[in-house]
Amino acid sequence: MAQPHRLKHRIPVKLRHNWKLVALCTAFLAVCWGVFGSGTVRPYVTTSGTVQTRDVVQDLTGTRELFDTSVPHEVTLTFRDESYQDMLAEYFKDGEKKYVEADLTIDGTRIPSVGIRLKGNSTLQGLTWKGQTRPRSGPGGRQRNGGPPDGGRPPADGRPPADGQAQPNGPPPADADAQHGQAQDNGQAQRGQAQDNRQGQQNGQARRNGGPPGNGPPPALKAEEPENLPWLISFDEFVAGRRYQGHSQIAVRPATQQASALLNEALAIAMVGAAGEPTQRSTYASFSVNGRASKPRLLVEYLDEGYAERLGEGVLYKSLASSQFTYQGEDQTAYVDDFKQINLKGQRDLQPVIDFIKWVEEASDEEFSKGLAERMDVESFARYAALQNLMLNFDDMAGPGRNYYLWYDLRTSTFQVINWDLNFAFSGDPTAGPDDPVGMVFGRRPAGAGPPDQQGRQGQVPQERRGVGMRPGHTLKERFLKDAGFKQLYQREYAALYRKLLAGGTATKLLDEALAAYNRNAGADTAKAAQEATALRRTLTTRTESLQSKLS
Repeated sequence: MAQPHRLKHRIPVKLRHNWKLVALCTAFLAVCWGVFGSGTVRPYVTTSGTVQTRDVVQDLTGTRELFDTSVPHEVTLTFRDESYQDMLAEYFKDGEKKYVEADLTIDGTRIPSVGIRLKGNSTLQGLTWKGQTRPRSGPGGRQRNGGPPDGGRPPADGRPPADGQAQPNGPPPADADAQHGQAQDNGQAQRGQAQDNRQGQQNGQARRNGGPPGNGPPPALKAEEPENLPWLISFDEFVAGRRYQGHSQIAVRPATQQASALLNEALAIAMVGAAGEPTQRSTYASFSVNGRASKPRLLVEYLDEGYAERLGEGVLYKSLASSQFTYQGEDQTAYVDDFKQINLKGQRDLQPVIDFIKWVEEASDEEFSKGLAERMDVESFARYAALQNLMLNFDDMAGPGRNYYLWYDLRTSTFQVINWDLNFAFSGDPTAGPDDPVGMVFGRRPAGAGPPDQQGRQGQVPQERRGVGMRPGHTLKERFLKDAGFKQLYQREYAALYRKLLAGGTATKLLDEALAAYNRNAGADTAKAAQEATALRRTLTTRTESLQSKLS
């Protein structure tokens, strides 16, 4: 039998000298196994106080500032046609918008291997490929709360309209409103039939009026004309850490026969900035794809990580088209179809949004009135709500596209609603008052999107239905405007914005600047742009005169 001292010397010297550390580690592992061995670890990050951003490896400076509207710009894209056809096949099959690798040149600066994908929901509703339109139901159509897949939303009362009745409803995006699918009033049992009836009646009415069929944009976009399509360009999709002048992405808005210049969106973006609210930057540029030239396109700043950095210390969240502002418990995976976190991934998470949604949903009227200012910038939100009405933008946070971002300021622990996607601005009834719901009048395109139909009935709806739109609604906005104190704040901010933007002539000046920026670029259709500008000026004049009588 071996002596104890001989057994001791068989243990390595280092192990004998550090036996206390080994024993401590073994005990710690045993405790961990006992405490966490059968548990589930969820990768949520809620306590980090350090603001960090994803490493930027390369930030291209370019030859001129991208959003300088005082100079012309030139953008060219080239990509393999096989990759483009594969992308189209996937999109038409299940609605997925995958990235294609492309080479980009901006104002003479070549940027290889960028990612490009189709952008938009309602904008792509009429996209055709090989003469076919993508089905609005079928594979990829998700259902939430029992709603129809990709089929749009029937009127709130579930009943089809009377034959020939004008519809002031906004176009339900194929992948947006359909995904929300929330039951409206008494219409659950009649959804499918009401939708079919409404669509057929609207198609017939549109054809009689000389307008496009359906309740959305005209089917003017063709996949065979990629130079006219809406694109999202990503500088870091295939090259990690690359930016262009601080941007990881930029959006290229579509060009259609009705609104090639999109002056209404350029004007709305500028008006938000003039109101003192966070806005996007935009400019025009000549644009070509694989040698096919388009009219100058509107380039729009995307709300990416770089944008969040410029806002300050905080977290930026994007509301998705399928979003519902409803508390669904503490499991953050339950909100995957509602919000997308833009920055500070892995350091912050969705918990502040969940807490805010829960409070808005459960607070009594008294608690809401007293406590909202502790949780969000109420003056900014009053301006946000006022701007949507002032600019006749039906597709805001309460619209079918759920178009907005939430900014969570880490210094003040408060939220701010950020404007987003204003391509349907100035598409409603210009005589709508500050307290009227703003809806897109059926048959009425955004101001500047071409002349009225031959009967001159564009935008005309019965007085009792004027301004009423088909909107899912939003709890936060509705509770805010229902509260007496916040309603007074809304009215005060509305009057101030009216005086500054409309009565003061700011909107007209901004429109002139947008028109000049468009005309500076090669290939500009100056005559068509002038028509769009004239239509917008008429809308601004009518809006100013109508609100003057209502606010006096």
